[in-house]
This record gives sequence, C-alpha cells and structure tokens, in this order.
Amino acid sequence: MSLSLCFTQFTSSSQPKQTPPRIPLYKSTNPIIISTTPKLSNPRFPIFRCVSENSEHLGVTPEKPRWENWLATAASLYPIYVTVGGVVACLRPSTFSWFVKRAPTSYSLTLGFIMLAMGITLELKDLINLFVQRPLEILFGCAAQYTIMPAFGMAISKFLGLSQSLSVGLILLACCPGGTASNVVTLIAQGDVPLSIVMTVCTTLGAVILTPLLTKILAGTYVPVDAVKLSISTMQVVVAPILLGSYLQSAFPEAVKVATPFAPLLAVLAASLLASSVFSENIVVLLGSSAFGASLSSDLSPLLRVKAILSSELGVVILSVLLLHFAGFFVGYLSAALVGFKEPQRRAVSVEVGMQNSSLGVVLASSHFTSPMVALPPAMSAVIMNIMGSSLGFIWRHIDPSHPKGSF
Repeated sequence: MSLSLCFTQFTSSSQPKQTPPRIPLYKSTNPIIISTTPKLSNPRFPIFRCVSENSEHLGVTPEKPRWENWLATAASLYPIYVTVGGVVACLRPSTFSWFVKRAPTSYSLTLGFIMLAMGITLELKDLINLFVQRPLEILFGCAAQYTIMPAFGMAISKFLGLSQSLSVGLILLACCPGGTASNVVTLIAQGDVPLSIVMTVCTTLGAVILTPLLTKILAGTYVPVDAVKLSISTMQVVVAPILLGSYLQSAFPEAVKVATPFAPLLAVLAASLLASSVFSENIVVLLGSSAFGASLSSDLSPLLRVKAILSSELGVVILSVLLLHFAGFFVGYLSAALVGFKEPQRRAVSVEVGMQNSSLGVVLASSHFTSPMVALPPAMSAVIMNIMGSSLGFIWRHIDPSHPKGSF
C-alpha cells in the first residue's frame, strides 16, 4: 500500500495545446529519471509509472473508476464498522450466535480470508527490494514491535491485578504482530507508508516464531502454553494465506486484478464480524457474573449503569487495553525519535507498534485456551485500538511532518 512516483524530464512537441484528457508528450533525447521507493501494489491508491528508456511517448495514467474510489472509501471506515458491531454485540449478543456456534473453525477461516486479501495486494519482490534499501529502519520497527508491546502487556496485567485468563489474553494480544489497519492509519497520519507496509509483513511472517515464543515465556507463568501448536496455527491462518495470495497475483494477474478492488472492503468487514462475534461471546459469559449482570438488568439510570459497567471486570479489561495501546503509540514514537528517525518514520513506527493484529489474537485465544475470557482483550482491542489509531491519524493529518513543530 504505497505511492510509487516516477518523474521523467521531457519536452513537448511543437503541436499546439489540446484539451483531450490524454495528451501525447514526447521525451527528450537525454531524459533524467528520478525514482522514489519501489512500488508496492495496492488497489486503494493510484500508481504512477515511469516511462521506459525505449518508449516513444509518455501517456497520462487514467484515473480509477469512481466505483473503485467508493470501495476504497468504504474500506477506510473500518473503525466505524467494528464500533457498531461492538455496540450490537453488547446490546444483542444473540445477533452473532450463528457465527459463534461454528467457532473456532469460523474464526480461523475468517482470519485466513483476511490474510489472503492482504496477500493478493502485495508483491513480495518489491517488499524485498525495499528491505534491501532500508534494512535498519525496518529491523528497528520489527524489534520495537516485539519488545515494547510484550513488555507493557506483562507489566499492565500485573499492575492492574488481572485474573489469569485476562492476563494471558492481554499478553497474547501484546505478542501479536502489527495489524493491517496500521497501514491506512499511517497514510492518514502522513507517515512513511512503504515502511509501515514492510514492517507489517515482516512482523506477520515473524509471528510464526515470535508470537508463540514470547507468549510462552510471559504467559507460561499463568497457564500452560503450547508454543508449537501456536506456531502451527499462526502458519496456517496467517503466513500460508499471504503467500498464497502473492502466488495468485503472479500466476493469475488478470483474475486478481478484477478481485483486488473488492479485497480491502471484504477484509475489513470480515475483521469486524470476527471481533464483534468474539465480543458477543464474552458478553454472554460476563452476563453470568453478578456485578456485570446486575449493572445491565437493574433500573439504574444510564449514567450510573455505565459507571457500574466500567467498575466491573469489563471496565478493567477496557482500561488495560487502553493503557497497552497508548504505551505502544507513545513509546514507539519516542524510541524512533531517540534513534534519529525523521518525523514520517517516527509516525510509521508509532502506529505500527501501537496497532496489533487483534484478529490473530482472537483466533489463537479461541483455539488454544479453554477459557473464553482469554479472547476478550483481543476482541476489545479491535474496537479500542482502531478508535485510538484513527484519532491519532486525524490529529497528525493536520500537522505537517516537515515542520519543526510537527512532532510531539
């Protein structure tokens, strides 16, 4: 998901100016070609291509159809979808019972579809080229992802005195890779989008080893953690679909070109369904507890009812997830600033560290832990994280990253 811009110096022909939308322009005998970072394919953003040295003309790339712009806009409303889904899950948990009854298979297949949609929009050769050009920035971002969040996940669970199940869920969430929504937020925040994309892919591929290993080290003190099974599940529902999508893009480019404009919207709708379903499943469990059940069934005023909910176990989960993501955004930005990154790179690292692949946390929690409460922190994260990330992105959008005061 990036903008790949190439500019070629040229001189126009002697013909008078014309008004048609496609104007023939002739290149000079000694063109100067200036190229930015390698192209990373993504359907949501226009791509401007360089004219080749042997080309006779430089054509103006036509704009995307209006319906593709509508699809891209609809896909960018992911925080709204997941928030509405969370509200519906809280008020009417039975709405998602058809999906919950088929868990964890339905959860795994949904996450696999999300990763497949991500895979068909990526070209691995371009990612490798960018990695070769900017290895230090990418490695730093990946290291920050797998050190800052797990450390704060462990610290926050101990500080708030969470139960065993909720502690494991929060730590599992903290050990997950960066989420694909971070790429959209980085774009909104005027950050370094190519860096964000490559960090997401690298942390996702690294999750096969690092997520199970870190979860076993940090959460193994609470409950037994089978790192091998976690690793196999991560490979099946994350890495394999991404590689399959990339293969389909190279093997069947025309078919993938037709499906690609729909992939982002279908992926965010699937992610919203997954998060809302897990949230509704945990709401049913919480209704059985005395404090939370009484807060919803009593005749209290709305204000007192909200206060009662926030003071219950659900309120503690909300607080823990808020603290975790705030720490990721803030410490991620601060660490990038300390090593001398420029403002666009700082924003990219901040967003990448602060936004997790909560869908993976939900699937792993549902598949490998007996208590459904383990999946509650990742499910809550899908709502809270996107609201926080989108808000930060819109704030940064109005602060010029090239301005000296455009940083914290």
